[in-house]
Amino acid sequence: MSDRDAYIALISSLPGSERLFIAKQPPLSRLRLERRLTALTPEDARVLKVLEHALNWSDYDMDVTDSQAIQRCKDAMRDIPQPTLRDVFTERMDLRTAVAALRLRHQGGSPPSGSFGLGRWSRHITANWSDPTFKLDGPMPWMKEAKQLLDAKDPLGLERLLLSVSHRQLKRHAARHYFDFEAVAIYVLIWNIFDRWAQSNAQDAAKRFEHLAQQAMAGAAEIDFDGATA
Repeated sequence: MSDRDAYIALISSLPGSERLFIAKQPPLSRLRLERRLTALTPEDARVLKVLEHALNWSDYDMDVTDSQAIQRCKDAMRDIPQPTLRDVFTERMDLRTAVAALRLRHQGGSPPSGSFGLGRWSRHITANWSDPTFKLDGPMPWMKEAKQLLDAKDPLGLERLLLSVSHRQLKRHAARHYFDFEAVAIYVLIWNIFDRWAQSNAQDAAKRFEHLAQQAMAGAAEIDFDGATA
């Protein structure tokens, strides 16, 4: 079987997914996905590993420094030859840099000297630090909502927004690829978004449960727990 035929068979075997935020879990388990990905050529498998390794936060050690994370991303960009996947990677870096800047400024941080983070807007952000959205409303129309959610201390809402933006970006690129490696890689990245939301949702549910339990206890024992609200 040729590589093209193998990729057609691979992509045809990948189940579609429900709408993001409606589905409670990815369309197939990671184990089953990995089994299907054995059809990739060694070189494509390597590129996919580089791409996921750089984009998945779970692949970073807890004590990783900003400079180490940035260097990993720079190394990844050199190891990804496909133009579409390089665009996907750049867009994700742009998003993460912009959100990191919002968080830093929200915490009272001063504008860094020179550039900030990694991506096409790293110098633009520092030059427009005092603007609510760093004057990125054009290329990043979601920035205003992201700032509002950050100011409102709504981490789950912010997570949902950012995953939605990343999902739309990937679906746009997916529309140009069907039975090639890029289509497979984009499918895997979309799978990761569904998995991330499923985990976020579970964590939020656990927090809500704990919060409600505290409220119940506070009502019974007339104890005012920090953070408990009616």
